[in-house]
Amino acid sequence: MFDAASTIRSDAAALMPDVIERLEALVRIPSVAFPGFDPEPVHRMGRAVVELFEAAGATGVELLDVPDGYPCVYADLPGPEGSPTVLLYAHYDVQPAPESQGWTTAPFEPVTKEDGRIYGRGAADDKSGLVIHYGTLKLLGPDRPCRVKLLVEGEEETISHLEAFVEANPERFAADAYVIGDIGPQQVGSPGLTTALRGDVACTITVRTLASPVHSGQFGGAAPDAMTAMIRILDSLHDEHGDTVIPGVPVGTWDGAAMDEDVYRGGSAILPGVDYLGTGSLSDRIWAKPSVTVLGMDLPNTAEASNVLLPQVTAKLSMRIVPGVDAEEQLEALMSHLRSQRPWNCEVEVARVKTGQPFRVDESHPAVVAAVDALREAYAAEVESIGSGASIPLVASLQKVSPDAAIILWGVEDTAQARIHASDESVDPSEIERMIAAQTLFIRGLAAR
Repeated sequence: MFDAASTIRSDAAALMPDVIERLEALVRIPSVAFPGFDPEPVHRMGRAVVELFEAAGATGVELLDVPDGYPCVYADLPGPEGSPTVLLYAHYDVQPAPESQGWTTAPFEPVTKEDGRIYGRGAADDKSGLVIHYGTLKLLGPDRPCRVKLLVEGEEETISHLEAFVEANPERFAADAYVIGDIGPQQVGSPGLTTALRGDVACTITVRTLASPVHSGQFGGAAPDAMTAMIRILDSLHDEHGDTVIPGVPVGTWDGAAMDEDVYRGGSAILPGVDYLGTGSLSDRIWAKPSVTVLGMDLPNTAEASNVLLPQVTAKLSMRIVPGVDAEEQLEALMSHLRSQRPWNCEVEVARVKTGQPFRVDESHPAVVAAVDALREAYAAEVESIGSGASIPLVASLQKVSPDAAIILWGVEDTAQARIHASDESVDPSEIERMIAAQTLFIRGLAAR
């Protein structure tokens, strides 16, 4: 096994100039699938992914129409009769990159800086996943040891329509193992297998107190404005320690590897002297406890603010939920709590946005054991069992399609430096190289078992 692993690592290293060139070409396509953005780059990106996999030797790669959404890229590559089926997943859409985020380079022009990392929107999340799958197919070659399916979606970062499409076509997407290449370790060079995902539920809340704006000097002091009422409602979501406290929303504890505090503090960009929220271990707080975030609010900006009481304010909230709970029930608990908060008898309207189920990996599954072995071989280091505060809604749909299949969650979006969704997103090419080797070793190892 040592000689085989050494050969695969060498082959992955030799492939890297080609992989980096292809990654940079993909980063240049601003494939933001959010409503209101130009759809042309998203469609262009979908075609580029088809061409990418064809260049890797895949045949029959196609764009499938997803009802009400952007198309997904799909292929079904045969393997030896009786061999397992592995589905490789990634997404080709990216987050927006507004100037207000404070980018130091043009977000859609990849730049390699002195630290060796490649900077650009999507370089890590998740165009790195695309080139890892590309490299894996190149190393496997035409004589694949098992059947390989490819699934790449075009709207993971926004409200995806892929889950319903997958559930409506179970035979097409059935597999023995699903490899979700859209996550990463704590830091470069430290292999991590994600074994739990917090779910994500979201809603909007609208608070009304007045029929129209009125002069703040003439009426302020007795007439309540909507923003003051909203502040009171949002304050009820946390206790004095910063823990999320909502009736019917449970908390958990983390029993895997510990979150490295230096990695977390650096990656989270917490300012010096600012305290953490909540109680319990750092791992508990980010991987096993709920957390509510106000994502946005409809308000006048400071340049347009005038001396009036606001009659109405709307906020969008996201709540991360612990593994082992039902997302629909948790969303209802959040919405019920918000409806019950009516300072000064204000009007409160709450509306559902979306749910994403949490997930826990069965670490005893043979395919998961094979994945750990592959990571260990590729990195020459012990593997951490880590959690993620992120949610990947498609995982729940894949479980419905193939309940006994393994879910492998890994990638190169390191917590320490990748800065996914933020300014100066980046990826370390050495992680891509190691993950190409790990994924190839995993598929060969699973087929051998």
